[in-house]
Amino acid sequence: MFQGAAALNLDAKGRLAVPARHREALAAAGSLVLTAHPHRCLLLYPLPAWEPIRDKVLAAPSLEQQSALLKRLLVGFAREEEMDAAGRVLIAPELRRYAGLEKEVWLVGQGNHFELWSDEGWHKQQEAIFALGDKLLPPGMETLTL
Repeated sequence: MFQGAAALNLDAKGRLAVPARHREALAAAGSLVLTAHPHRCLLLYPLPAWEPIRDKVLAAPSLEQQSALLKRLLVGFAREEEMDAAGRVLIAPELRRYAGLEKEVWLVGQGNHFELWSDEGWHKQQEAIFALGDKLLPPGMETLTL
């Protein structure tokens, strides 16, 4: 289970040092998959968690416009990467460009995967949350107790 948000820095080669608390779980999964998200962040999945998502996306009709666009985004940007011995993952230049990642980034746990945000993008997300106020809960979650 991946949770929490961590402010991190990419090194000069575009590598992300995975926080120590997540390294063992990610290493156990073997390969990692990085891909683009429609909200202009990146998704980082352990390969076993990514495969069913990829398969579902690929099963959608390729002549239907929205399905084709989603395939191009999620599968077209997907890259398998390995964590190196120091616990770093290379973020390809095209993925860094897509998400606007520079030096400062945010790794945000989402259960079975992570989102990787630029510093500016993560702060915009927080502002969007605050702007919703009491309208934050989507339909069906009105009874959520925190």
